Amino acid sequence: MNATILIIIALAAFAAGYYFYSRFIAERIYALDPNFKTPAHTMRDGVDYVPTDKFVLWGHHFTSVAGAAPIVGPAIAVIWGWGPAFVWVVLGTIFFAGVHDFGALWASARNRGLSIGALTANVLGPRARNIFMMVIFLLLLMVNAVFAVVIAGLLVNFPTAVIPIWGAIGVALVIGQLIYRHKVGLLWPSVIGVIVLYALVFVGQAVPIVLPESFLGMAPTTQWILYLFIYAGIASILPVWVLLQPRDYINGLQLFVGLLLLYGATFIAGPNIVAPMFNSDVPAGTPSFIPLLFVTIACGAVSGFHGLVASGTSSKQVDKETDERFVGYFGAVGEGMLAVAAIICATAGFASLEDWQGIYSQFSAGGVNAFVEGGANIVSAGLGLGVGISATILTVMAALFAGTTMDTGLRLQRYVVQEVGEITGIGALKNGTIATFVALACCLALAFGAGTGGAGGMLIWPLFGTTNQLLAGLTLCVITVMLMRLRRPVIYVAVPLVFLLVMSIIALFIQLGSFIGNGDWLLVTLNLVVLAAALIVAFEAFMAMRREREAIATQAAE
Repeated sequence: MNATILIIIALAAFAAGYYFYSRFIAERIYALDPNFKTPAHTMRDGVDYVPTDKFVLWGHHFTSVAGAAPIVGPAIAVIWGWGPAFVWVVLGTIFFAGVHDFGALWASARNRGLSIGALTANVLGPRARNIFMMVIFLLLLMVNAVFAVVIAGLLVNFPTAVIPIWGAIGVALVIGQLIYRHKVGLLWPSVIGVIVLYALVFVGQAVPIVLPESFLGMAPTTQWILYLFIYAGIASILPVWVLLQPRDYINGLQLFVGLLLLYGATFIAGPNIVAPMFNSDVPAGTPSFIPLLFVTIACGAVSGFHGLVASGTSSKQVDKETDERFVGYFGAVGEGMLAVAAIICATAGFASLEDWQGIYSQFSAGGVNAFVEGGANIVSAGLGLGVGISATILTVMAALFAGTTMDTGLRLQRYVVQEVGEITGIGALKNGTIATFVALACCLALAFGAGTGGAGGMLIWPLFGTTNQLLAGLTLCVITVMLMRLRRPVIYVAVPLVFLLVMSIIALFIQLGSFIGNGDWLLVTLNLVVLAAALIVAFEAFMAMRREREAIATQAAE
């Protein structure tokens, strides 16, 4: 099949989903109120609670939730064939991710910008809240520790991407000052910022940066991991308007330009998909696509991490409740578009089926490298750019997204530590700087706990997919109970909720058997902890729903 057909189908479905389905959800289910005073106004502090233009906030939200995951997940999952991955990305975005992300934003903004973990106490009870926050902390730990490794690997393998990736921070700082201090309109800073970002790509191509082979005994990858954590720690305590918002906004624009390049090159080159629609000849050791497909592709279809961002930072910045549809639902659509691009690159960017099978020789092969390699071939064939510069552009895209997710992830982890301080009454943990040090120390302990290479987070990464999807299911539990209390229809939230919980729990059991077979007792222990946490919170949610149903029945009888 020609890849352009897939793009047309996906874009048409996403447009219909946003125009019709999200409007229905906004008006009939979440019932957005243009007169509702959001926490950005009622709790405004100039640091975390800042009323924000919806386009800037969309950029922050979108790039924070996107990260590298909507590239990595689909580029791995096509090992089962492009058909299952494409269908899950399109339908998952429209009926699962949009409702989930939008709902988490709405629920948090309706409750003083509380994170979804803290909100659980009000909806399901303190016990469920405590367990929920433990799962959230574990997930954030994985994201921060592993994304540092991913970005460090890209910086080492693609030294031409170093200048544009770090240069984007300088561009963002200038844009933040122009918009918030000097009240300059969005148009020109946006246009000039994107031009400078792409100019830096060419500078980086001409001046690659390679770190010394050894510095204080550290290899280049280790050095980059340390620099990234230092940067993320500083970024997470700055007021959001100084760096986080403008960086995410300009990255969001850069992504759209990148997507236009990829989609435009695909339309011009018209590459055929060389991978099979359904792959019946998967490499030995590849698990069944049910349920693993639904945890391998998380971001790009639906992801629990999105609920953390929506309720952690975005809900504190939303200016009007009616902006939540654009920020939350359209943020999910943007990520779906990125996931479709990843599927195209990883299946149509190779010359033949044999070339593709050479890359996908085992499960978990592909990923960012398949995206960059395949995408560079498509961009080069369609737009006439060299393969090298095309690869640098795509590497910068992937690394910038991973970087913005890391910024937000560490800030979210700081919020969790502060909320733990509120719950336990430990005053020191409520302090932002101390909470940041605690979050940073946990990440560094995980990264370097297994060796000086800094890749310790990879030890527990196999649990990311199931933990992440479980979190999405639990977030939908909270939203469902809230809707029941408001006497609104819940079927549109309950169906994704049941699907995700069932798939995640089955996947956890399958993984448990695999970890036991390999004698990996660390993962066995963590798997059991996550499984127990999921079952307890699901039980609490079931009991809360039952109580609401009985209250509704009693009310109807009266």
